[in-house]
Amino acid sequence: MAALITAPRLMSIGGGALTELPALLGRFAVSRPLIVTDPFIAKSGILDRAIGMLDKAGIAWAVFSDTVPDPTTDVIETGTARLREGDYDSLIAIGGGSPIDTAKGMSVLYANGGRISDYKVPNDIPKSGPPIIAIPTTAGTGSEVTRFTVITDTATDEKMLIAGLACCPTAAIVDYELTLTMPLRLTADTGIDSLTHAIEAYVSRRANPYADGMAKSAMGLIARNIRTACAEPTNHAAREAMMLGATSAGMAFSNSSVALVHGMSRPIGAFFHVPHGLSNAMLLPEITAFSAPAALDRYADCARAMGIAEEGEGSQAAVARLLDELRGLNEQLKVPTPRDYGIPKDRYEELLPIMASQALASGSPANNPREPSADEIIELYRRVYG
Repeated sequence: MAALITAPRLMSIGGGALTELPALLGRFAVSRPLIVTDPFIAKSGILDRAIGMLDKAGIAWAVFSDTVPDPTTDVIETGTARLREGDYDSLIAIGGGSPIDTAKGMSVLYANGGRISDYKVPNDIPKSGPPIIAIPTTAGTGSEVTRFTVITDTATDEKMLIAGLACCPTAAIVDYELTLTMPLRLTADTGIDSLTHAIEAYVSRRANPYADGMAKSAMGLIARNIRTACAEPTNHAAREAMMLGATSAGMAFSNSSVALVHGMSRPIGAFFHVPHGLSNAMLLPEITAFSAPAALDRYADCARAMGIAEEGEGSQAAVARLLDELRGLNEQLKVPTPRDYGIPKDRYEELLPIMASQALASGSPANNPREPSADEIIELYRRVYG
């Protein structure tokens, strides 16, 4: 079966790529962007660099910086109202996955009306909205190249997956120099998030040769460089590799899918406000151990792509190395368990049935090599708790 591939129309990749921003706007004949970012980026100097380039090019702009770490329906509605009030013809999203996902939600809601929950998977998105230029400042979510956005419903605490061509940015600027000031915790969590994207894309039931190549490339880049990027934050080679790995992993899962880790991660983030990358990192080793027997050769390929197993090594041994590496990476990078993070055990236990239900409803577990029941998901949550 042929794979249908989605990607931005243009991408500028490399150190200093941010300088291409005015030219990219010109290529799409837009000149009145609304910049979507977060309070940290607004004060970090990165936003000032971007708007300085726009000012020099004579491009009018405005800023919406009221985004939150996990985009909510309330923020999407507020941002969309701002988009409608102004005479804007495009969106520039600068930041991590949250500002980029917020811009996607705003574009969808602006073009289609109603409520953002109307477009939750498996519902279609009829129209595409204003073009989005995505500029990631973390090497993590890959949202700059994906056809997905995840929005938390303020009323229910459900993290809703919204997917379609309308969510794919029109262009992306992938400039690793924007990540040089990332702190260790953010570098570690977003890096393991990217690794999770690549592994899940490769073992997914919806894998395809195009996504496979992107996933294996991403695994190699991330596995060989994540420790260096954490230990030496200004190491340009490691930062560039992590950024390319994150974007490649985004391309992979956008054109394949994520699986059980992501399905179980979203409820942890929604109910306990754990950052997305960190909740994925908490889950990855245990879910890999659960899933590997159903796709032993594919998981062995992951170990080989990461450089932790030899090409001629048997699949069983290679997967054992993969599990050791994932557990060791979490230990070395001090990824907390849900218990260590401070999540109360009684509240966690109380929410397990609804968390399992929401995980299954997301559709991601159905892409997993070993599709779990609700009871199995609950047991996995208990194992992960610590």
